[in-house]
Amino acid sequence: MTSFRLHASRLFDGYSFVDEQVITITDGVISAIDQNTNDVDVKAAGLVVPGYIDLQVNGGGGALFNDSPSVEQLKAIMAAHAKFGTTAMMPTLITDKIEVMAQAADAMCEAIASKIPGIIGIHFEGPHLSLAKKGTHCAELIRPISADEWKILSRKDIGQVMVTLAPETVMPEDISRMVKLGIKVCLGHTNADFATAQKAVDAGATGFTHLFNAMSPLQGREPGVVGCALLNDNTQCGLIVDGHHVDYASCQLAIKTKPAGGIFLVTDAMPPVGTNLTEFPLYDRTVYVENGKLTSSTGELAGSSLDMATAVRNTHLGLRISLDESLRMASLYPARYLYRDQKLERGELTIGMQADMVVLDDDFCVIETWIGGVRV
Repeated sequence: MTSFRLHASRLFDGYSFVDEQVITITDGVISAIDQNTNDVDVKAAGLVVPGYIDLQVNGGGGALFNDSPSVEQLKAIMAAHAKFGTTAMMPTLITDKIEVMAQAADAMCEAIASKIPGIIGIHFEGPHLSLAKKGTHCAELIRPISADEWKILSRKDIGQVMVTLAPETVMPEDISRMVKLGIKVCLGHTNADFATAQKAVDAGATGFTHLFNAMSPLQGREPGVVGCALLNDNTQCGLIVDGHHVDYASCQLAIKTKPAGGIFLVTDAMPPVGTNLTEFPLYDRTVYVENGKLTSSTGELAGSSLDMATAVRNTHLGLRISLDESLRMASLYPARYLYRDQKLERGELTIGMQADMVVLDDDFCVIETWIGGVRV
């Protein structure tokens, strides 16, 4: 058993700010919190907050998960994002061949078995999407669900599984089947009408991928997928707050419309995060990076160069959302989405939680990142 005491001059535990707290961490889990500052092993030099949880990460550190799905790629991506406060992530495989999906699942299996810090499961974004709303996904690889995909989705050795799909391409009974397998089903890259999206929600879909982007919009006579996302209080939406994907006013409207916890932050990050890359290959195209915006050579937005620390800062300073709520959108709310039917393991700094912590300076930049009580 290993145990140490960490002094936080200021702590945000996921619910409120408190001063002069000492966190006892035993075998990576918070075992006690008190105010006895006489006997401490570590002093945190800033605001201590729950680690950020990113449910949509395509790449980082120069690596793209699709390029060569492996434990090494996962480690590189995780290391890049940990510098910006991410302590848990869902590496995301965008639309690709069945062989690449299988390879990604094998890599995830190995990462989970090896207990690679921060890797908690896999997000398959596609290939069952709408051609009309494919974004930068490859049209030639978009396809109906098959027996081969079901074999991958049914695996129990790859951690938590998320799937982004277009409900006009997947039957409600197949969505229900996914949900029974424990998969978190999100609607995205879809041109469905409201009624079709609502049937998917009724079948068990609980999430919406990068709200507003690559989905049918809210209109007066057709609420579309955006309308379905905003109307259903029992669903949660990922939101990319980078100033490129969604206008800040639309972000504010979504946060105002959904109940507390209904919106969580995602990055949709690509290889440039943590690097000086100005371009990188994607499928048979090139993606160019200019002023933080990623644009494919075919004209579409192609993910982002956003990190979670910047997403929190943009939400607090750009959207004028309170700091505590901005932090919850990066930690507690994605945790609640992922573990809504299970015991919460992360997302807050309270007794019994995994000691995933981030230390922030006065500008909300990351000083330190801790995963399972280990500084990384």
